[in-house]
Amino acid sequence: MIAFLTGRIAEKGAGHVVLDVGGVGFHIAMSTGSLAALPAEGDSVTVRTHLQVREDELSLYGFENADEKALFEKLITVSGVGPRVALSALSSFRPSALIEAVAREDVTLLSSISGVGKKTAQRIIIELKDKLGVPDLAGAATGAAASMHAEARDALLSMGFSAAEVATALDKYDGAPDDSQALLKHALRRLGGGVS
Repeated sequence: MIAFLTGRIAEKGAGHVVLDVGGVGFHIAMSTGSLAALPAEGDSVTVRTHLQVREDELSLYGFENADEKALFEKLITVSGVGPRVALSALSSFRPSALIEAVAREDVTLLSSISGVGKKTAQRIIIELKDKLGVPDLAGAATGAAASMHAEARDALLSMGFSAAEVATALDKYDGAPDDSQALLKHALRRLGGGVS
C-alpha cells in the first residue's frame, strides 16, 4: 500500500491533485478541505494516501492529515459506502462534524451527503458507532433542544446554505438550550464571518 507521497504539485483540479514524484505524475483524489490546505502549484508537499485496488482500476485518495485518512478508511468499510461517497462525505463535513453526526445518530445530516440515502446513513451510524468509539449522544439532544436544532438547520438550509456550512455554523453554540432565535443568530453570525 502507498501510505504517502512526497513530491511537487503539478496540477490542482476540482477534486484532485497531480503530484510529480520523481518524474511520475500521480493523480490523487482529495476532499475539498484537503485540496484547499495544499500549497500552490509548483510547491513540494507530502500527502497521506490510500490506494484502492479493484480488478479494473487502481485509485489513489489523498488526505491532509491522519485523522481524515483514518475516518475515510472506516467509512469505506460500511456496506454501500465506496471511496467516492466517503470522499464526498469528507468534502461535505469536517471529520469532527461527521463523527458528531454519528454520535448523535443524525440520519438527516448524514443523508444530506451526496450519494448517501436514509438507509445508508443508518448503516453508517450502526456500523461506525463502535469503531469510532464515540459516546452515545443520541439522547443528549432530546426534546426542545433537538427540535430547536432541527428548526434552525431547516431554516438555514432553506436560505440556500449548504449542509456543511449549516453544520459548521450551528457548532459551538453555548446559549440557552431552548432559544431557537439565539441559535439562529449565532449561526448567521458565524456564516457571515463575524464570530469564530
